Amino acid sequence: MTPDQVIEVMDKPISRELLASSIPARFSYVGLDGDPRVVPIGFHWSGAELVIATVPTSAKVKALRANPRVAITIDTDGFPPRVLLVRGSARLDEVEGIPEEYLAAAHKVVPDDQYAEWEAGVRALYQRMTRITVTPDWAKLLDFETTLPKAVEDLVRAQQG
Repeated sequence: MTPDQVIEVMDKPISRELLASSIPARFSYVGLDGDPRVVPIGFHWSGAELVIATVPTSAKVKALRANPRVAITIDTDGFPPRVLLVRGSARLDEVEGIPEEYLAAAHKVVPDDQYAEWEAGVRALYQRMTRITVTPDWAKLLDFETTLPKAVEDLVRAQQG
């Protein structure tokens, strides 16, 4: 995909809705043992990058240093399903304190009346974090009305042709 095609997908109204939602991303990567991993994780969409923050000693940080390729899914559980699929390479930056993107991601899920206490606890716990930044290089939105998985598109096309 070209960067313009990726931006087109990421800028669709349903994509923007999913990126702004409190739905956790399903973040997949390959572990150091070669097995795939998928973890639900909070994220922040900057308008160009997905940003995740974690403990510098986490298994995913070690694995991403060895193989930075990731896949990310953000999806609903209603009907019709809405699914945003993203692929890219992770960039890792160790930062002092708490990245603003981590706080922004948490603000989507932590209730307002609990946020100040939550933030104080996080600031007391983490001295350093690793910021994981993914610039999408491939994206697809499945809304099951105007877009479908490729195999289903192919099947529909074959039946029509």
